Amino acid sequence: MEFKNRIKSIAIGSFDGVHLAHQALIKEVEAVVIIERNMATITHGYKRVEYIKKPSFFYHFEEIKLLSAKDFIDKIQEDFPKLEKIVVGYDFAFGYKKEGDITILKSLFKKEVVVVKEIKYNGVSVHSCTIREKISKGHISMANRLLNRNYKIIGRVIKGQGIGRRELVPTINIDVQNYILPKEGVYATKTLINNIWLDSISFLGHRVTTDGSFAVETHILNRDIEKVQDTIEIEFIDFIRSNKKFNTLFDLKEQIEKDINNRLKLPTLNNI
Repeated sequence: MEFKNRIKSIAIGSFDGVHLAHQALIKEVEAVVIIERNMATITHGYKRVEYIKKPSFFYHFEEIKLLSAKDFIDKIQEDFPKLEKIVVGYDFAFGYKKEGDITILKSLFKKEVVVVKEIKYNGVSVHSCTIREKISKGHISMANRLLNRNYKIIGRVIKGQGIGRRELVPTINIDVQNYILPKEGVYATKTLINNIWLDSISFLGHRVTTDGSFAVETHILNRDIEKVQDTIEIEFIDFIRSNKKFNTLFDLKEQIEKDINNRLKLPTLNNI
């Protein structure tokens, strides 16, 4: 609480993705108030703090959803008694049933209110819903540019079919929860294994050539991985191809080798 007493400027929002527009808010302030609805699917939960890199305070929606606009601002001022500046996005709404807008915010908070205008990248509005759409359609390179980094998912390592290591290429299978997933297909990726980012290709989708089940699996290039930690991270760099059914495992293996060659043609990319 003593630390909150010293904060003079905050940004308020959900910050799902911590994308380019969110970063414009964050750079203006000392600290960030995150309205947590448990609905974030780009960068959910406390993972957002990894990209904010400033003191962050979570206000859980279920605990504040019945507050009127005035009550919410009263709470903010009570929690941050030295507050002099609030920074929000152009479409910010708050209070019960989103009754509060920018005009109401300025009437309730008598000090400085900074409204960050809509930010666009090459004519595309930088917004969480836009980024979700780009990811779901497999437009990974554009999503990365809107995020200002590579899109990342985190999953728990699980046992796969075993066919990959025996007859195709070895893969690490993961169970992914809560993240929005790109459309089914093969992607150029990087995978964090034992604290080292390694070049990889990753498949997600239904294994239509084998058992038809849904899988998220990654193949590490030019390395034989014997042991991995319980949880791994995958960064998506670009889309390679859509999911496809093959007549035989031999045909599938040939295509995987082409996918690997396509991935090897790409430079080793760091975050955008």
